[in-house]
Amino acid sequence: MDFRTIVPIKKHENPIDYNSELLLMGSCFAENIGDKFEYFKFKNAVNPFGIIFNPVSIMKLVERVVEKNYYKDSDVFFHNDLWSCFEVHSELSNPKKDDLLKQLNDLIESTHQQISNGTHFQITYGTSWVYRYKTSNEIVANCHKVPQKEFEKELLSTENIQNSIQKTIQLVHEINPKCQFIFTVSPVRHIKDGFVENQQSKAHLLTALHKVISQYSSTSYFPSYEIMMDELRDYRFYAEDMLHPNQVAIDYIWVKFFENFVSEAVFKTMQDICDIQKALHHKPFNPDSESHQKFLNNLESKISKIKEKLPFINFKK
Repeated sequence: MDFRTIVPIKKHENPIDYNSELLLMGSCFAENIGDKFEYFKFKNAVNPFGIIFNPVSIMKLVERVVEKNYYKDSDVFFHNDLWSCFEVHSELSNPKKDDLLKQLNDLIESTHQQISNGTHFQITYGTSWVYRYKTSNEIVANCHKVPQKEFEKELLSTENIQNSIQKTIQLVHEINPKCQFIFTVSPVRHIKDGFVENQQSKAHLLTALHKVISQYSSTSYFPSYEIMMDELRDYRFYAEDMLHPNQVAIDYIWVKFFENFVSEAVFKTMQDICDIQKALHHKPFNPDSESHQKFLNNLESKISKIKEKLPFINFKK
């Protein structure tokens, strides 16, 4: 007897392999999956503008990148001894305005190249709740600790979300019509908005996403939220805050992802890379022993074989 329900997942028709070029954007869960791609040495870029939670802000960034609408003085502001931009995460804030603008505009260039060449664009939406800056009447990606009285909090309608997702797809396809989209909803619960409000937020995302996916053959959906809610419905799969998936849950969801969205033809290579990664972190009892020298020679041989097949891969020792 099976004591849990398993979320069915359809295998992707254009799976990811080591020739693929991936761009991942969205919530912190996008970074969890990005870390896995990095560990297995796929060609990927994750959240170049930092963690972004809502569909409107992601769309605005994609629009700026695709159109190469470079940042200027009016797009940044000074607060708490730092120059910041409401469109990007606070990790990019800088004490020097010119340095911030240069960094942001360099990111526009590099991300434009990534979108142009990308085979797969994975977007993880976190919430439908947004903050609108009263002065500009614009939805922000990050409030940068500006006083809350300066913002209006609102829940995006399903129509607004749907329009944002559709525009994101259309913008990318303007410069890369073959790009495949993989959408998912973050399994992280945004309880700071309220328990009922979090469920309402996720429902709006899911409703809008599935309306869009039904219209575009280049899109697919990975049910990370559903896996967390149904297969892993136990607090032992949560971190100490009881809101974020713990490492066990992240690993489980990753396995579900790569089994269905990564080409089976590269599973053996992934295992070889995993073996190398584990060996690189091995700490010997006696570094000068003959057995350890054999171990190192064997490791170098494995790395050489991987690099012969995939020259772009680099291992950190």
